[in-house]
Amino acid sequence: MSTASEQRRTVVVGITGGIAAYKAVQVVRGFVRAGYDVHVVPTEGALRFVGLPTLEALSRNPVATSVFDDVAEVRHVALGRAADLVVVAPATADSLARMAAGLAPDLLGTTLLATEAPVVVAPAMHPQMWEHPATRANLATLRSRGVHVVGPEVGALTGDDAGIGRMSEPDDIVAAALAVLDRTTTAGRSAGAEPGLPSERPTGARGERGDLAGVRVVVSAGGTREPFDPVRFVGNRSSGRQGVALAAAAAARGAEVTLVSANVEAGLLAGLDARIVQVGSALELADAVHAAAAEADVVVMTAAVADYRPAEVLAEKLKKDAQGDRMTLELVRNPDVLADLVAGRRTGQVVVGFAAETEPDQAARIELGRAKIARKPADMLVVNRVGWSEGFEREENAIEVLVPGGEVVRTASGTKAEVATVVLDLVATALT
Repeated sequence: MSTASEQRRTVVVGITGGIAAYKAVQVVRGFVRAGYDVHVVPTEGALRFVGLPTLEALSRNPVATSVFDDVAEVRHVALGRAADLVVVAPATADSLARMAAGLAPDLLGTTLLATEAPVVVAPAMHPQMWEHPATRANLATLRSRGVHVVGPEVGALTGDDAGIGRMSEPDDIVAAALAVLDRTTTAGRSAGAEPGLPSERPTGARGERGDLAGVRVVVSAGGTREPFDPVRFVGNRSSGRQGVALAAAAAARGAEVTLVSANVEAGLLAGLDARIVQVGSALELADAVHAAAAEADVVVMTAAVADYRPAEVLAEKLKKDAQGDRMTLELVRNPDVLADLVAGRRTGQVVVGFAAETEPDQAARIELGRAKIARKPADMLVVNRVGWSEGFEREENAIEVLVPGGEVVRTASGTKAEVATVVLDLVATALT
């Protein structure tokens, strides 16, 4: 992350009226701690969630809220001109629509129209709003103009809702924004522009944190289903939330993502910035993953892949009356997709495996992970604890990350979006 030079550079933080506005105070604090001169421009809606004194105290600058403040110095233009970077966090669906249309009903709108600095937005909204065609079109318009998008993430939202639409964490937003500023400043200097005034802004098609920009990432998610007749199957309880969180976070960091989705609910996939390949069984998943991995830089196997499948798949529904009180189902072993990926990986390709374990004791669970990574020496093995009320079908996860040789390089717990960040931090390090 860059820090401000001796001549302090100016960051304008726009805050719009969404519940995630409470997290924006940490975005402001992050830029101040990095040494930047921070000016906050809240909308009227934002001030319903965060008080003006809080924003002034954290930014260490007066906070203007109206185009009629400081009219003599034309503040609505001065802020935009003075900015080296403009960040809008959270960016609601309404604010993105106004930006795309070039509307300027308030001080934030006029500032955005008046600036030539790079602009970074951190969307936050419910999944249905994120996936709406109008929102998708507005984002495409903004990206085509050079606006950088960070997030959103998959996670818990207001009320009982969950899915994609959660604003990225403040530290990630600050890191992403400063990475954009670094790149645009470097581009401006190399083109002979005045320092701090970029001659051109990149127009990446994806939100960028920078460390995975252009990296081709394949993620498998969900749980496979092994049919034994047209109606029934042998399966597992994996919802795919962790894999979707990884795919969303990788895309937010600039990666080109392919998600191999095994029976993941459509709602979890809505708005995901990734190529999605739908599969059902373990054999279908194996074919799809191997095909995608051929050109991938990183493969992350989060899907719960069935170890066995029925030896025979019936053409018609199996009738219970023909079976009696007991039924025997013959199973045959499925290919080990992770082991095959490890055996066939290219030089420089990073392969990450996931191992779901019910063992409650952490030390014993780590030993199970060590045995597994010894058999299948992936670049990393993420051991996650599962059970009746843990791991599967939950918003939270707890992991230990092992490397070949059995060393535990990281432990983490929290939301699946937070766990995704931990895993991708390790992936980014492995790629360097």
